Amino acid sequence: MNDAIPVTSGIASLDYILDGGFASNRCHLVEGQPGSGKTTLAMQFLIAGQARGEKCLYITISESAFELLHVASTHGMSLDGIEIVECVPPELSLDPEQYQSVVHASEIELGETVKAVMAAVVACQPTLVVLDSLSEVRLLAQGTLRYRRQVLALKHFFFREDCTVVLLDDLTVREDDLTLHSIAHGVVRLEQQAMDYGAERRRLRVLKMRGRAFHGGFHDFVIARGGLKIFPRLIAGDPAAPLKPCAPVSTGLAALDALTGGGLDVGTTTLIQGPSGTGKSTLAMQCIRGRLDSGEPTLFVSFEETLHNFIRRAAGVGIEVEKYLAAGTLQFVHVDPAETSAGQISDMVRRSVSEGATSVVFDSLTGYQHALRDENFLLLHMHEMLTYLNQQNVVTIVVLAQAGVVGALEPPFDMTYLADTVVLLRFFEGGGEMRCAVSVIKKRIGSHERIMRELFLDSFGFQVGPAMNGFQNILSSHPVYRGSEALLAARLGTAGD
Repeated sequence: MNDAIPVTSGIASLDYILDGGFASNRCHLVEGQPGSGKTTLAMQFLIAGQARGEKCLYITISESAFELLHVASTHGMSLDGIEIVECVPPELSLDPEQYQSVVHASEIELGETVKAVMAAVVACQPTLVVLDSLSEVRLLAQGTLRYRRQVLALKHFFFREDCTVVLLDDLTVREDDLTLHSIAHGVVRLEQQAMDYGAERRRLRVLKMRGRAFHGGFHDFVIARGGLKIFPRLIAGDPAAPLKPCAPVSTGLAALDALTGGGLDVGTTTLIQGPSGTGKSTLAMQCIRGRLDSGEPTLFVSFEETLHNFIRRAAGVGIEVEKYLAAGTLQFVHVDPAETSAGQISDMVRRSVSEGATSVVFDSLTGYQHALRDENFLLLHMHEMLTYLNQQNVVTIVVLAQAGVVGALEPPFDMTYLADTVVLLRFFEGGGEMRCAVSVIKKRIGSHERIMRELFLDSFGFQVGPAMNGFQNILSSHPVYRGSEALLAARLGTAGD
């Protein structure tokens, strides 16, 4: 007997969360409201076992075999080789002779249902069992004490038969009923919630797994063709990649490199913040242009622009991103926050980094915030994400828009304490025109310029002007330039000299 060794759940990401999978020769509870994905998870568990040569048994009390086969076919799954047994209580059959009129039906039905379950196991001699569902047993028991005794009897029976069991429960009683939690070796809960707008969000939580250092908390998942796709949440303490000392990454513009103290440091996060129209997204693209030119894979996550508009805007300032896309060095992903959970985004970023991406851009955090189930946890989520990327020696750039264009400008939340470098873009008045300035207000590693430079965005490309020291109110939302008009006249050919 292989006692309590890990048995795969059939889902690699769930095995990671469970620290190896389910425990052999133990009973596990998978609970969730109808439609949360319990049956699909159970089928994936048995299909993986059958592929390994295990003897698998699916005992159904609430659904017919025909319904199970239909569900499997919609996912492109096959239950061939898996024994399916229907244990229908006598009172639910169509045979009039099975009706009980002298004694209360439930007193006989419960015993006969449990006996039918045991008989199916004895006849099949399986190693993996799914029982769907305990809700019917609970209803027949009509009492917590009787129900607990029946489930305990089943638990001991399965142990004697050396079965690894997944019990399904659809939470038809109040959710604080912990009768099964104390009996089961492990408890996995599936949840779904309809959002005020957009697709419903689903998440998974391991409430209990004896003897395992499982990954707690909530993990997003979706039900797609092929089964459950689970996205383990990022954990900042996960193993980091070996540190590779290297020089700062050039932005491709000498003046911008000078402003940032030599460029962007590997394994750090740069926050680009400013009002709409100041060129934040274009600056982010410019910052990774040098990486793309050197063949470094880059992931650009956009919450606000489609690929078509992204290409057009970049071409308008002289950046031909199509060649990077064609070469495979640039991966552009447009995310619809109404249809995508934060867990899906984290999984996409993790996979891209594991495949070699050395730079990641998020444009912008305002859209990222809407992808979260609870927007109040954005900063905590970003802390995990940015810490993970920094540990993987990735150059991370985050764009954050400030509210409004004129008057007092405030970001929707303070991200500056999470960033290693903060680049601030602002409009200013000079020479009777509305212009744009860039400055670095924070850098954890090394020094940086403490002055402002003018930005130029035109058809010739992205330009950064010379240092300007004639500003007043430089810490306000709208600094005013009182210096030399000659510096304001700097344009293409002299900018950045």
